[in-house]
Amino acid sequence: MSNEVKKEAKGKRAEFQKAKPALEGKTTVINVARTTKVVKGGKRMGFRALVVVGNGQGKVGVAIGKANQVQAAIAKAETHARKHMITFPIVGDTIPHEVIGKFGAASVWMKPAAPGTGVIAGSGTRLLFEAAGIKDVLAKSLGSTNPCNLVYATLEAFKQLKSKETVNIVRGKAAPAAEAPKAEPEVKTEPAKAE
Repeated sequence: MSNEVKKEAKGKRAEFQKAKPALEGKTTVINVARTTKVVKGGKRMGFRALVVVGNGQGKVGVAIGKANQVQAAIAKAETHARKHMITFPIVGDTIPHEVIGKFGAASVWMKPAAPGTGVIAGSGTRLLFEAAGIKDVLAKSLGSTNPCNLVYATLEAFKQLKSKETVNIVRGKAAPAAEAPKAEPEVKTEPAKAE
């Protein structure tokens, strides 16, 4: 029997292979660091990867993965990031309002920008904005410069963003209905008196 003929999977295995979802969004590695653990026999090397996954339409996920090889650490982080993606509102190509996100000792201040401004932000935060599909924004790091905490602080800021419609619903205000055009008042003209 030749090796070219492959057996088709049957039962649950076949269903599992068919049910694999198409991966959504683009993966970007923000930071890779080498870690060292001191054990009885010497030092044990490892790697930590910080990865962001985004679909470019207001949906992002961030995660850290640790493993003995770089590729394994990135794969772990990507899987975790895809499982914990968040969605937030975007107005045009910018964010709806000013916000400050905090995580640990890191704080990130963000403000909407006019069209054509571009992404004015630090390296880690910039990659998160690009993955989310934000093209015009002003951002400033306040506090810690740790790349992991900065990225997580940006994610916390994204969670605080609310659209105008959501705020109106919370406040109990209905969307303004289209007003009917007002009728113009009639001008009465008096007939001219004959002299």
